Amino acid sequence: MGSGAAPIDLDASAVQFAGKQFFDLAFFNHLATRDGSVVHLGDNTTGKGEGDDEVITVDLGRVYAKVDSILFLISSYQGHSLEYIRNAYCRLVDDDDTELARFTITLGVRNTGLVMARLFRDGTDWKLTAIGTGIALKTPTDSLDALLPFV
Repeated sequence: MGSGAAPIDLDASAVQFAGKQFFDLAFFNHLATRDGSVVHLGDNTTGKGEGDDEVITVDLGRVYAKVDSILFLISSYQGHSLEYIRNAYCRLVDDDDTELARFTITLGVRNTGLVMARLFRDGTDWKLTAIGTGIALKTPTDSLDALLPFV
């Protein structure tokens, strides 16, 4: 972020649900789900460095059978509104690094978080729905009830 402003720490999270019930999550303070299917590769608090700042991997073959939805979130840990973000994006890619969804966060999301997408079971397959809706939270556990409309 330019203009001498303090950097804003954005965090990536993945939250698993079984029906409308919270099941498990992976984020900077809890790096993997119990089944090991979702793994956060570490917190980047500055946004500096090459490539994606924070990465979450998902092994769909290992997702516990009860889990039918995984929400992907971006949030500002310090509670900054995302409307001040000028040069950030989040994306979902497959094993071949093909982008499935991408959101550029630019001066418009007036909340502290963004529900980026939902990965969900459809029979034996998994499908992805892009969401891109702002939400008021700093960590994924701030308000699990606020995530329920997206499940």
